[in-house]
Amino acid sequence: MSALYPVRVTAAASSDADLIAAHAAGDPRAFAELVRRHRDRMWAVALRTLRDPEEAADALQEAFISAFRAAGSFRAESQVTTWLHRIVVNACLDRIRRRQARPTVPLPEAGPGEPVTPRDAMADRETRLVVHRALSELSEEQRVPIVLVDVEGYSVAETAKMLGIAEGTVKSRCARGRAKLAKVLGHLRNPDADANVPGAAVADGNGPRRHHWEGR
Repeated sequence: MSALYPVRVTAAASSDADLIAAHAAGDPRAFAELVRRHRDRMWAVALRTLRDPEEAADALQEAFISAFRAAGSFRAESQVTTWLHRIVVNACLDRIRRRQARPTVPLPEAGPGEPVTPRDAMADRETRLVVHRALSELSEEQRVPIVLVDVEGYSVAETAKMLGIAEGTVKSRCARGRAKLAKVLGHLRNPDADANVPGAAVADGNGPRRHHWEGR
């Protein structure tokens, strides 16, 4: 019966892997549910990586099209979110390579389209803007691994796999980027903790972490 009537799995309680399997089996709604579930986080990654809302929107669209087409080959060797991140990051890197000869577009002040948190404190909004500006000052090779490791919480090993580079390269690029961020964002630190230790909020680069200047 399953061959004639593919199982439809679109309930909110379904796992990401179930949705991928249902999509591959022909459920026309399964992939839409997967997109609905993860689009805000993927949009945030694309925007932080590319710094341009139009470029980020195009990259995200390309990424979801690629994911739609490749979902049938997903083998659950990693989490679906990691798989989606890899596709989004690759779409962003492709656009970066294509635009290298073009002038860099500065990140807009208001960050249009950035997923909004329920907190309405002006200080949080200003902190997010400062962090986005600081990230925009990094080179792409430093910004992308920092977004993945320090903002999204992926391990160095996972990030290296996504970017197709060595773990040591991820660590060195993150270290250089963090040193630059420490200078720009030093004033956001808690003056009573680690005030004189640049990068003290960062672990050894081997696991998830969150910064108090991250604004999330």
